[in-house]
Amino acid sequence: MRCPRCGIDNPESSRLCSGCSAALATLGVEGASPAAFSEPVSTPTRTLQPEIKDITPGALIAGKYKLLEELGSGGMGVVYLAEQVEPVRRRVALKIIKLGMDTRQVVARFETERQALAVMDHPNIARVFDAGATETGRPYFVMELARGIPITDYCDRHKLSAQERLKLFIGVCQAVQHAHQKGVIHRDLKPSNILVVVQDDRPVPKIIDFGIAKATDHRLAQRTLFTERGQLIGTPEYMSPEQAEMSGLDVDTRTDIYSLGVILYELLAGALPFDAGELRSAGFGEIQRIIRETEPPKASTRLSTLKETKAEIAEKRGTDAGSLVKLLRGDLDWITMKAMAKDRTHRYSSASELAAEIERYMRHEPVTAGPPSALYRIRKYVRRHKLGVAAAAVVLLAVLVGTAGTTIGFLRAVRAEKKAVEEAATATRVSDFLVDLFNVSDPSEAKGNTITAREILERGAKKVEKELAGQPAIQARLMDTMGQVFQSLGLFDQALPLMESALQLRRLNLGNDHPDTGLSLEHTGLVLIARGDYAAAEPLLQEAIEVRRRLLGNDHADVARSLAGLGELNYMKGDLEQAERFFRESLDIRRTALGSEHVETSNSLNDLAMTLKAKGSYEEAEPMYRESLAIRQKLFGEDHPAIAQSLNNLGMFLYQMFLNKKNDGSEAEQLFRQALEMNRRMLGNDHPEVSTNLNNLALLLREKGDYDQAIVLFREVIEIDRKNLGDEHPYIANAMRNLAAALVRKGDYTMAEELFRRAIEIQRKTFAEDSWNIATTKLLLGACYNEAKRFREAEPLLLEAFPVIKKAFGIDHSRTQAAINSLIGLYEAWGKPEKTAEYRSLLKK
Repeated sequence: MRCPRCGIDNPESSRLCSGCSAALATLGVEGASPAAFSEPVSTPTRTLQPEIKDITPGALIAGKYKLLEELGSGGMGVVYLAEQVEPVRRRVALKIIKLGMDTRQVVARFETERQALAVMDHPNIARVFDAGATETGRPYFVMELARGIPITDYCDRHKLSAQERLKLFIGVCQAVQHAHQKGVIHRDLKPSNILVVVQDDRPVPKIIDFGIAKATDHRLAQRTLFTERGQLIGTPEYMSPEQAEMSGLDVDTRTDIYSLGVILYELLAGALPFDAGELRSAGFGEIQRIIRETEPPKASTRLSTLKETKAEIAEKRGTDAGSLVKLLRGDLDWITMKAMAKDRTHRYSSASELAAEIERYMRHEPVTAGPPSALYRIRKYVRRHKLGVAAAAVVLLAVLVGTAGTTIGFLRAVRAEKKAVEEAATATRVSDFLVDLFNVSDPSEAKGNTITAREILERGAKKVEKELAGQPAIQARLMDTMGQVFQSLGLFDQALPLMESALQLRRLNLGNDHPDTGLSLEHTGLVLIARGDYAAAEPLLQEAIEVRRRLLGNDHADVARSLAGLGELNYMKGDLEQAERFFRESLDIRRTALGSEHVETSNSLNDLAMTLKAKGSYEEAEPMYRESLAIRQKLFGEDHPAIAQSLNNLGMFLYQMFLNKKNDGSEAEQLFRQALEMNRRMLGNDHPEVSTNLNNLALLLREKGDYDQAIVLFREVIEIDRKNLGDEHPYIANAMRNLAAALVRKGDYTMAEELFRRAIEIQRKTFAEDSWNIATTKLLLGACYNEAKRFREAEPLLLEAFPVIKKAFGIDHSRTQAAINSLIGLYEAWGKPEKTAEYRSLLKK
């Protein structure tokens, strides 16, 4: 669902905004009943054709792959053992997207995995044989059947020595280096994803499951993996500190180096750096804190503490406990600790560098992770040269050899990185283009800094325009995709020109009556809504639904998406009647086409519930909120952005009930804080969704009388919104008037007046003068003047606002009643009893 505030088009979270244009309470005076004013809607993601029946063992895919049994299931795909019947007979692993997960963005992530594996060709990475899609559009790919066991189990079962384990591990490092050179970061390296198979009577490690690999961008290649405590991007025991942040925006190849360090630690010491049971029994926040901040013990120290099992661990390595501890001390401790450094700038810069380090250890050469003392280097040199030489020569040679080794290793690494960049630069296919775009390990590009997703996207937008000018179909597809990613990051100004260029290319090359043109029309319209340009968005969304109805008929799921987009537009414009009509029609189509437990059905329930709440139809809205939440919990578990969005929206409903004196506000506050914590952890502190959560929590605190804390939160909202939206967006006006209303409660009328007037200036650039949005701000400014005893200035503003709000919502709506209360408060304070009686007669009995 797509949120008009943050613009996210995310498959699972659907619309990631809960209260973007959040409820704005009118400023009450004596006897007033403040009311919430607005709540954002979100736009659902786009899905492929609905599929009625799931695929099960026995099915024949593409006429040549017979499914035999299910081997495993991940975040978005199911892996089957299959028999290929032509052109050759063999058993393969076939991975296919899960039923119900076939939104466009999930398909894009699945496509990323397919492309990531297709561009790699390494003996230690499971090969891809074929790829395609079922008749109903569910992508699949066929890969080498790696009938092996996890690397740790294999080593223990065959009692491999430390040296033998290191040889196997070097092969893993080489495979990871190959993936990195192809622009792919695995992000979930662990023993169960590194299987050892026996080929030609020798063990060969095979890396599998690039399902959460980061290859094109942090959204399109990201998939969560279920854990005992919720959902994290990866597996906690092997997760790097930067990955534990869960933003996904700042993860590079060094996150895999950290995971390799943990695997090496476990291979050697027989235990993980942190006890798995204790780690997973901690709360989510505590898990993150441990991964980010707590330094693990050295491998030798960890082994020494395992009093009951260390003898067994040593026996599986063909030695005794004392000898194993002694072996780990020094070089192997230093190597593992450097690979697992909390600060990634202190880790090995590449997997090949880690492999080279292990090879140096195995040749008894100095390791770069060790202390650079002359004595250390002398010991290494003497161990390599048994005959011995004069002490002075030993010292000199040791220093020279150590320096030369470091220099040669560095030059080799630079040459390897240069070769990787040259490889990517020669690619001609779309996947290779994206691989090159996201090759963040090139030192000549990074210049010592981490390249962010935004920088990569900006670089990619320029490359698409220059390098694909002669391939308009590919160019338009990439522009549209990158535009959506910019939008998901809240970077609407960067998204819009890409969307517009994609639309123009598709009009010229495909014509106006083409599905892709309809898609570009919708995407461009939705990003215009996110920017607050409703007038420009409307004709595009109208054209999009006309194109889709002509091509697909009236009952297609894509038509439902277009209806939802028009519903969102009308909601944001304040036309709640039209919004309700579009949302109801969209919901009816989705229930029929997609079923009652589909993510887009939950989106429509959420849209309609917010609209009904805004209209005051609380009894009908509440069960829709709860049904939407239940569907999402069933689909995504308990810790997911979509769940945070539903918790926040339900909180907004309960907040409205608090304003209506139906509860004490405690449950709403709990839900707001829960949603805020989840989104800070998953999206980062500056994400627009976090701004929404802060805004809604601040509204509640303001109405509870905690003005100081509400003011702090409203200021943070404005700061985040300015970073993401600039100074002229309607949401900035909303945040300003929320802050101003809190300042009035504190008695700071001068600053409040300035904020209210600035908010009206911003709103006039988007809304008509007679819109209820501007009328609401005028009402609040009038109430401010009333509090300041400036009655003659307050009266015209309140009288101007009242009929506009009454026309928009009806006389019995809480917003209209709040406006009436503001007029009553004015005339009571001004000493005009006849006017007071006139408006008191309009109050709902």
